[in-house]
Amino acid sequence: MINKVLIVEDSKTTRLILRRMLEKEAYAIYEAANGIEAINIFPKDKPDVVILDLNMPGMDGIQTINEIKKIDASIPVIVVTSQGDMSTAVETMKLGAYDFLVKPVEAGKLIVTVKRAIEKLYLQKEISSLHESVDKSLEWTLGSSNAMKKVIEQIKQVAQSDFSIIIQGETGTGKTFVANIIHNLSKRSNKPFIKIDLSAIPETLVESELFGYEKGAFTGAIVNKSGFLKIADGGTILIDELENLSPMVQSKLLSVVENMTIYPLGSKKPITVDVRIIAATNKDIKSNVIEKKFRDDLFYRLGEFIISLPPLRSRVEDIPFFAKKFIIDACSELNKGILDIDEDTIEILKRHTWPGNLRELKNVLRRAVLFSNEGRIKSEHLKFLIEDKEYISYNDLYPIMPLKDAISSLEKKLIMKALEIYNWNKTKVSAALQIDHKTLNTKIKEYQINNHGNNSQ
Repeated sequence: MINKVLIVEDSKTTRLILRRMLEKEAYAIYEAANGIEAINIFPKDKPDVVILDLNMPGMDGIQTINEIKKIDASIPVIVVTSQGDMSTAVETMKLGAYDFLVKPVEAGKLIVTVKRAIEKLYLQKEISSLHESVDKSLEWTLGSSNAMKKVIEQIKQVAQSDFSIIIQGETGTGKTFVANIIHNLSKRSNKPFIKIDLSAIPETLVESELFGYEKGAFTGAIVNKSGFLKIADGGTILIDELENLSPMVQSKLLSVVENMTIYPLGSKKPITVDVRIIAATNKDIKSNVIEKKFRDDLFYRLGEFIISLPPLRSRVEDIPFFAKKFIIDACSELNKGILDIDEDTIEILKRHTWPGNLRELKNVLRRAVLFSNEGRIKSEHLKFLIEDKEYISYNDLYPIMPLKDAISSLEKKLIMKALEIYNWNKTKVSAALQIDHKTLNTKIKEYQINNHGNNSQ
């Protein structure tokens, strides 16, 4: 492919000199005698690099580079200046110029500078294309709602770093999946990705599983065993259900995060590890810190970067996409032809609160595919779902009433539910509903909510 160079210079003689220098390198040359001509040529001929004189009548070099950057900021601009205009040349660099050359321009330096500018342009295009490809790939796996686009942007920001990460989200939102994506996009991608689920390990064994043990450390320790932190050396470890860490293990893990050393049980000799730690939790870990259930120093170390995954009910626009994706997966598993799904069935899925999030949606559609023998998934195939109490029709759940009454009714129910959950502890209820104590008491009186023998605080 022939690269294009636009020369913007008011001197015809200088333009001819620059043209002859560059034509030897087989560039396609375009010329403009002033800034206005350049602005007209630039969007039409789309040059790969611009050589721009600073001192021109009418629109000068500063104004011209500003206009060029408005049209396409990626195209490199090489400024040509006289010895006395060095301060202005520096100013153009701040405006985005790629480089500047001092008149009289040396042929060798000009050719090298143009070549490097074009190489940089192509590198930027490749990087941009790669980012776009990553974006599309992540949207295909995570969803394209605004909420998930924010998460995707966070993943891209943090993946190449060695930041420790806390991923927060309800059960089934895909915390492990996101952790795996981060590992695969990181510089550790060719090293192990190890997951340890604290909820599946008895508390008495968590320490030995994480840090390993020496032979004879306890009854039954007949051989040395490496812990998950050592097995993940060079790679990434995902500690799931972070909130289940005991205070003692929290203390030892803090030492690992700070010093990257571990002490297997029964050993006084430290082992150095190089591991990135990602922690996952379905709790608001900050609340655990405030309630002194989790060490604040460990939280700050692990939470160098925090990603919060939104529940499915807050991004219903992703449900049609995931529904079709999970149907395709289920059809493949159950050896069925690809099924379509009716729009009214999609609406049923959108109305559900999905307490189990994506995991629940996947299981529901897998079951629906099993039931369907008609080439389509219809509402009748979700009968088991519709009969659930959470699938009361909108007509029953929301009878027509004045909007003011509907808001009051919902507000009363929320307050009553919070009072029940927190056993009429008004301090906790106020915090949960994010209203002050006085407002809560006013609402309780207004809605005539009775305290059935509980002690309010």
